[in-house]
Amino acid sequence: MKLDGKKLGTLLIIAVCAAYPYLTGQSGYYMTLFVTTCVFAMAAMALNLLTGYGGQISVGHAGFLMAGGYTVGLLGKAGFPLWIALPAAGVVAALFSLIIGLAAVRLTGHFLAVTTLGFGLSVPLIALKWESLTNGYSGIAVLRPDMLSSDLNMFYFVLLVTILTAWILSNIVKSGMGRAFVAIRESEVAAQASGIPVAFYKTVMFAISAFFTGIAGGINALWIGFISPSDYSIVHSLFLLAIIVVGGLASIPGAIIGAVIYSVIPHFTDSFIGITNMVIGVAVILIIFYRSEGLVSIFRGVRLGGAKTARLEAEGTPPKLGGVGKHDQV
Repeated sequence: MKLDGKKLGTLLIIAVCAAYPYLTGQSGYYMTLFVTTCVFAMAAMALNLLTGYGGQISVGHAGFLMAGGYTVGLLGKAGFPLWIALPAAGVVAALFSLIIGLAAVRLTGHFLAVTTLGFGLSVPLIALKWESLTNGYSGIAVLRPDMLSSDLNMFYFVLLVTILTAWILSNIVKSGMGRAFVAIRESEVAAQASGIPVAFYKTVMFAISAFFTGIAGGINALWIGFISPSDYSIVHSLFLLAIIVVGGLASIPGAIIGAVIYSVIPHFTDSFIGITNMVIGVAVILIIFYRSEGLVSIFRGVRLGGAKTARLEAEGTPPKLGGVGKHDQV
């Protein structure tokens, strides 16, 4: 089987990730940094499916993270095995998304954003006040199964789930369903006129996005071993939006790139009080002004630039640097 450059690059990245614990001496800190990146990557990929591909703005995805975390914690406490608890985390988050999905059928733009904002603000309050279930401020302990009791085993489990999430979402966006999402993003009226059931697909995209975000929340709770109402706030929802804007909207690799960057930034800035959020804000502003398609466009530009150069040279026209050649007008 012949592998192209993209597949080889993907396999190389996976190999480096698999060797990561040994490259860092199985440091608890660096493994936690990696797992945090994976959690944000899963949530950002799920949000990108909704916002980047579907055009539906959500400012409440932290609520789905919390729903997933509490589901894993409560089911684990009740004695359910992980193979039931973790998928259930996604299902519960998807059920919560139906509340927004039904509203999304009639709402667009900033009206939808405000609705999701209300959801993101209400979930932590519900978790705080429902003490008989969530234990309020004290939170609940989340127990790992015996096979994942060691950090190394848990690390590889998180890596596997992240890879599966990226693979599934990549296939969704390439499918007929993904093309329907993009059609709705471009024009709901045109999509409806083309025979696409807009209301159905908007509900489905919210459910799929919430499902994988809930899985990410469950993974995070398993790694940390604890979940409380203060773990996820509206700041985390805005953080996820920043990740997909910086990494690249409508791009699965872009969400991963953004997650890596925004997980690493606090590693270098936490020693300076107040600098982390400032750096994140500045990064978003710079990307919007100078790289509106996100950092992933740099890698696209390298690939497209090479192909374009080869094509122009074959046609006898050298590419023009710093200007527009005649072929650029096509």
